[in-house]
Amino acid sequence: MTLDLSGKTALVTGGGVGIGSAIALSLAQAGARVAVTYLTHPPEKELLADVEAAGKPLIAEKMDATDENQVNEVIGRIAQELGSVDILVNNAGGMLARTDIADMKTSFWHQVLDVNLTSAFFCTRAVLPFMGDDWGRIINIASLAGHNGGGNGATAYATAKAGMFGLTRGLAKELASRGITVNAVAPGLILDTPFHEEFTPPAAQVEAIERIALKRAGYPPDVSGSVVWLASDQASFITGSIIDINGGQYLR
Repeated sequence: MTLDLSGKTALVTGGGVGIGSAIALSLAQAGARVAVTYLTHPPEKELLADVEAAGKPLIAEKMDATDENQVNEVIGRIAQELGSVDILVNNAGGMLARTDIADMKTSFWHQVLDVNLTSAFFCTRAVLPFMGDDWGRIINIASLAGHNGGGNGATAYATAKAGMFGLTRGLAKELASRGITVNAVAPGLILDTPFHEEFTPPAAQVEAIERIALKRAGYPPDVSGSVVWLASDQASFITGSIIDINGGQYLR
């Protein structure tokens, strides 16, 4: 089965590294014209070269996805360059730090929710004027933490990712009349990403793999394949769904 996105345009937030980078490349290899935004991790030269080899040069713009005015400005500029935004992947996010609720400052709570959930709201709202009235795809990158509450000190992050599930389902109903599907993927342990390099020490990774039914960690391409499928016409009758990508981690 070939997933053909020729003639489509795609925007991946937080697309310079890790899962976002893999998604950007996979979308380009499926034929889409791709733009990414980044804040702390600009696209590496290898990604730029690989995307260009797949079709057209990658558009990359620095953007703070928690800054409403900046989001509107940057996405407007990207949409003008692409001509439209047919596919939006809300991937920007992060845990920031492991902090217990008892010790958590109110400002940190709001920061985590802004980075992971409000950012998706800002980006979705900014993109909608540039999506067509009969076809569109919004794919939110959530997390296993949204289901199980995450590890120690991850409650704020888990709350934001659980909120992503509600955002996905609400948008799916709201945008169906425009032919826009809205789905989410919820990755588990995905290595080769800044998230787990910073927040999951090697011993914790080994322990987590023991709880995975398939007995291995995931990697960014394990996520990007599902995103491309959700963006394709093969998934045209799927909306409001959460696809779990965790190797069976929460079955054990």
